Amino acid sequence: MGIQRGVAVCAFGLCCLVAREGAASMAGADRVVVIKSERRLMLLKNGEVLKSYEVALGKEPVGHKRRQGDKRTPEGVYVLDRRNAGSRFHRSIHISYPNRDDILNARKQGVAPGGDVMIHGLPKGMEKLEELHTVVNWTNGCIAVTNAEMDEIWRHVPDGTPIEIRP
Repeated sequence: MGIQRGVAVCAFGLCCLVAREGAASMAGADRVVVIKSERRLMLLKNGEVLKSYEVALGKEPVGHKRRQGDKRTPEGVYVLDRRNAGSRFHRSIHISYPNRDDILNARKQGVAPGGDVMIHGLPKGMEKLEELHTVVNWTNGCIAVTNAEMDEIWRHVPDGTPIEIRP
């Protein structure tokens, strides 16, 4: 009985160590990169990809967001600047679109640039569609992940983290 208990204690300790090391390796991502053409969001630390997620984008995924209501996901470098735990989606993290250039370009065109672009989970009450959420691009310009993925991003990406959204 003593040897079996010792083996069980060692196995438990090893599992705890592996779980802690896995979580620690993802803690504090220092950059987020989205590649729209691949429908991919990546968490990076010191240039190394820590985690990658398949995403849904705006209903018009090709091209940079130019105006309010165009259903496009912006392209460029922004900042993840605030969180909303009470979002109508499962959590959301705000992307700092529009930046100064976006505002100036929209003004030249005589349109509003839009805003409220987020990384978010699924709409509340729609959790059962989780497996289908990346079949089509369904957002109004946001970047959507599953609820479990949003929880992970929420934990490992601090406010102030830069996000680069590529075509």
